[in-house]
Amino acid sequence: MNTVVPSGKDIQRNWHVIDASGAALGRIASQAAHILMGKHKAIYTPYIDMGDHVVIVNAEKVRLTGKKEEQKLYRYHSGYPGGLTEISAKKMRATRPMKMVEEAVKGMLPKSKLGKHMATKLKVYAGDTHPHQAQQPVALEAILR
Repeated sequence: MNTVVPSGKDIQRNWHVIDASGAALGRIASQAAHILMGKHKAIYTPYIDMGDHVVIVNAEKVRLTGKKEEQKLYRYHSGYPGGLTEISAKKMRATRPMKMVEEAVKGMLPKSKLGKHMATKLKVYAGDTHPHQAQQPVALEAILR
């Protein structure tokens, strides 16, 4: 009996839509990362990008539990001395709610070139509309709202 090793050419990629309204940020992010990596498929291989495309809508309505709304900080550095910038989750939600969800999902993907490639299949939108209707995405129920 021979072991079948999947090739990157034979992968069929589907599209999934996750509605983030009222759902916890971490639960949405872990579900999206699971699909982006392809772990929901029986032919999952860790060193090949087997995942599907994920569209997350209503990113502005995602829920943060506990006191994260006031206490959580998003940090980035310009590369210059003293160039550290910190933004609270409350301000990030008001200005760039898509960035909040994207960072949460990317943090759960592998930290490699493969992980960066998987992240390109993630599309996040603040409102409830998206331009990917032609791909006929399948709606996924967010787990544990």
